[in-house]
Amino acid sequence: MNTKYKNIVKIGGVLILGFLIGWLIFGGNNAARLVESEHAHTEAEENQIWTCSMHPQIRQNGPGDCPICGMELIPAVNAGAETDNPATFQMSENAMKLANVSTMQVGKSAAARTLRLNGKVELNETNTVTQSSHIPGRIESLKVNFTGEQVRRGQTLATVYSPELVTAQEELLQAARIRESQPELFEAAKEKLRNWRIGENQINQILNSGRPLERFPVTADVSGVVTEKLVNLGDYVQRGMPIYQIADLSEVWVLFDLYEGQVGWVEEGSKVEFTVRALPGETFEGEITFVDPLLNSQSRVARARVEVDNSEGKLKPEMFVSGTVQTALGEANSNELVVPKSAVLWTGTRSVVYVKENLGNNVGFTLREIVLGA
Repeated sequence: MNTKYKNIVKIGGVLILGFLIGWLIFGGNNAARLVESEHAHTEAEENQIWTCSMHPQIRQNGPGDCPICGMELIPAVNAGAETDNPATFQMSENAMKLANVSTMQVGKSAAARTLRLNGKVELNETNTVTQSSHIPGRIESLKVNFTGEQVRRGQTLATVYSPELVTAQEELLQAARIRESQPELFEAAKEKLRNWRIGENQINQILNSGRPLERFPVTADVSGVVTEKLVNLGDYVQRGMPIYQIADLSEVWVLFDLYEGQVGWVEEGSKVEFTVRALPGETFEGEITFVDPLLNSQSRVARARVEVDNSEGKLKPEMFVSGTVQTALGEANSNELVVPKSAVLWTGTRSVVYVKENLGNNVGFTLREIVLGA
């Protein structure tokens, strides 16, 4: 009985010893590995960077929401070199392609700006004449009855009946009878008619006929187009009263509107290329000859003038035109630091660009605040 009991104790001790040895061999290592795994996992979580899928420049040490769009942050995949600059974010090659990011090497070069201007064709004020009547009286007939009619210098525009002129002619005829005894009176009578712009041929016609002329013509002082008719048949006019406006359209002005932000970029001598809506396919060139020194108080624009030859008559007053002016941004022969316009981000209070950097297998973009020139 004692022998059997001893055998059972021995077998139990061997089993306990085997379990103990097995736990030491396998269980201890697993526990150690579990501790190491938990430690590594905790360390990885502590070093994990969280970013926004829509705004990769956002990088935080823990999960949360994007401060820009409010989307939930995701763990960032970091396969490149580490950077301590918070203004730098990384993008993989695939991310660059998906985002369609393009870069450009910038440097100093000659900079220019293209201004687009709108305006219209107007009359050349220096070639516009007010045709007045040099004879006081009543309009007996009008030879030019509507605006837009072409007239030539010396052409009869109207005829005027003038009682005052009839009286002056009678004085001339009376002075002609005594001109041998009183030549001064005769010359004074002729000079009076000359002051009414009566020519020598008409004066001789009066002297030869011996009768005064009742109607006298008003002739055009210049050639051009009648832009305004100011009298009608039967009107009474005084000496010097305007009856027509006549403009020479062989040369016209193109006046461009310059807003306050454009005035400083345009000056006399600037070259302009412009097109006319009514003449598709044609391009005209000119040079700015005058810029208004004052802004219009209501429209807040100044006007730039281009004098254009219009001998063919293609340009009509009040036609709308669109033009471009190339202006240099810097001083003559100077180089400016030029960046693409699409690369600049305006935040309202500052302007920023992103500068490309190589970071291992990835590409880094560093935010750079800049001050913009022209």
